[in-house]
Amino acid sequence: MRFVHTADWQLGMTRHFLDADAQARFTDARLDAISRLGAVAAEQRAEFVVVCGDVFEDNRLAPAVIARSLDRVATIGVPVYLLPGNHDPLDAASIYTSEVFARHRPENVIVLDTPGVHMVRPGVELLAAPWFSKHPASDPLTEAVGAAQAPAAGVIRIAVGHGGALPVGAQDQRLIDIAAVGARLDAGELRYVALGDRHSVTEVRPGVWYSGAPEVTNFDHKERDSGSVLVVDVPEDGGPAEVTPVRVGSWRFAAREYPLSGDRDVTAAVAALSGLPDKDRTVVKVGFTGTVGLAAKAALDAELEALRARFAAVELWQRKTDLAVLPGDDELESLDLTGPAAAAAEELLGVARSGGDRAADASGALALLYRLTRPEVTT
Repeated sequence: MRFVHTADWQLGMTRHFLDADAQARFTDARLDAISRLGAVAAEQRAEFVVVCGDVFEDNRLAPAVIARSLDRVATIGVPVYLLPGNHDPLDAASIYTSEVFARHRPENVIVLDTPGVHMVRPGVELLAAPWFSKHPASDPLTEAVGAAQAPAAGVIRIAVGHGGALPVGAQDQRLIDIAAVGARLDAGELRYVALGDRHSVTEVRPGVWYSGAPEVTNFDHKERDSGSVLVVDVPEDGGPAEVTPVRVGSWRFAAREYPLSGDRDVTAAVAALSGLPDKDRTVVKVGFTGTVGLAAKAALDAELEALRARFAAVELWQRKTDLAVLPGDDELESLDLTGPAAAAAEELLGVARSGGDRAADASGALALLYRLTRPEVTT
């Protein structure tokens, strides 16, 4: 028996660092990932697709977002089981009970809206654990697994849950008790545990997997191996499930850090950023550390401005940026300033070299002054 395990579509997601054009492309990419997922299901001859929570970003979405999303799900040629998660729980405002969802819901969509066993077909069951609020007092999956009777002989039962995994030795009833779930796996009562919430593809233990998000949602220093779905083979003879990640995402959020000490380092950093592929689908968050002169800082600012026109977005990584701009005497003299302007520049230089709280602001002001008086560095 083969199926596709996915989660955390978060349809309707927005990102503050994307302008209107990039956000529109990002939104379309999240829908396109559903279509590619459907192609994977068809190519792999999967029996069904299970989406382990957070299908939608929020229960308060525009009707058009819901309708367009369901139109894409309708193109998947097999049943699609949707589990409500913490972003889209089955509360009073739930999308799954809304008029717009009922109107546009395709025939192949089944909402796992009750805890317990749902039959896929004779011999195959889903043990579902939907969320009914954003902050449940206890983990729905641990409760559902604990309450379920053992399946009949020969029945393949797949647990479907959402939420964080309880670390070994820890105690928190709001997290999935992997030890308790694993005991049911070891006993053969469960054949696979499909989880959502973690956006990176993760094997928690044999038979327990997070599929990750099918399209990237965070930068790669926090979210690794996202953009995939899992093709899961569960042998009829009782053997262990085989899991194969298949990439369906097309975007990338890249976090990069560069130490700088001169023109050569600036050139190398810009070259590295320029070498990233698929720039219209790539967001870069970049941090710089070290000390550079006015010319190097002006060149860096000009190059970053040029890169912003090519990438989906280029953000300064504030937490990882500690770049001092200390001009040499020759650079300051090259500005050819006189009178009050020269005095102001000298004062800024003193503040920048002091290393005090205002040093960064003074360095930035000097770099801007250099760019304004040396227009050739901006072209």
